[in-house]
Amino acid sequence: MAGSTTPQDADARLVVAVDGPSGSGKSSVSREIARRLGAVYLDTGAMYRAVAWHCQHQGVLDDPEAVVAAVQDIDLVLSVDPDLERVVVGTEDITEAIREPGISAVVSVVATNRAVRELLVARQRAEIESHRRIVAEGRDITTVVAPDADARILLTASAEARTARRSAQMGGTVEAGALAEQVSGRDAKDSTVVDFMTPADGVGLVDSTELDLPATIEAMLAEVERQHTVNHMNHSNHPEGDRA
Repeated sequence: MAGSTTPQDADARLVVAVDGPSGSGKSSVSREIARRLGAVYLDTGAMYRAVAWHCQHQGVLDDPEAVVAAVQDIDLVLSVDPDLERVVVGTEDITEAIREPGISAVVSVVATNRAVRELLVARQRAEIESHRRIVAEGRDITTVVAPDADARILLTASAEARTARRSAQMGGTVEAGALAEQVSGRDAKDSTVVDFMTPADGVGLVDSTELDLPATIEAMLAEVERQHTVNHMNHSNHPEGDRA
């Protein structure tokens, strides 16, 4: 089709929204998709983890109002380079610290605080708007943060597959009960404020239970291409609805 674009066109505006439960592989997959598409990468989970670390560091995790105040004042720098994982609060690099089991155990305290979510959603939307091409992943990107994204995908896998992947990621150093709490327990807590287990209308579903990482990446890229093509055809058929 004359004048059509593809997700690979480096100059075209592109927003890819990816949601999924813990251990679904969305971070590794989203980073690689960003590389392939020449986009930046936004890890909103790291944002929530950084806030949890900050609130724990400030000793305010047990006070919901103090948590909100801490989020309003946080000096947070989060790398959006898919090849550079870096999280800084103030002058302290907490890239490694936010992945510790202690933070995994408390991150839902901030993630289920609706006022905190509103603040961080606003920050995430601003980040998305500031980049021409971006892959953003989390738990409410397809439905709340970027419902008008060019491609919206829910990446999932069975609970058994997700727990096994997280165990391998942690080097087998986490006790089984604690690991289950990190995966299924956190999902259960976070699902009280957002549904990231079933795709909303218009959101594509990729189940990676039986797929390795390369196959999952290809399946995700194919879904991005499919949705991009459908959206382009819709805009071509209804140009009066395209305000871009």
